[in-house]
Amino acid sequence: MEEIIFKEAVLEYFDDLVFTLFEDEYFGFPDSAQNYVNKIVDFIISSISSFPNKKTPDSLRYLGANYIFYRTNLRTTWYVFFEKSNQNYVVTGILNNYNEEAKEL
Repeated sequence: MEEIIFKEAVLEYFDDLVFTLFEDEYFGFPDSAQNYVNKIVDFIISSISSFPNKKTPDSLRYLGANYIFYRTNLRTTWYVFFEKSNQNYVVTGILNNYNEEAKEL
């Protein structure tokens, strides 16, 4: 049975993201921002073991050895970094295409 664990820093990032999305008026309601983040988390949980993953470039290996991506809309792609051991996945980092590091993927 697979287990998916999120590092504390990733969970904190998600919490901050909800706040930022609402504060910066990407979403008009806190619930809408929360739903957006929930969809990212749901994708990770449902797809991390089946979605084709890629090896992380050496320059970004500090984020995790492997990554998958999730397009939330035409403008935004999320990159989810993780470590895998047998059927266990540890989500170690996340960023989107607006981050400078994404240019290296």
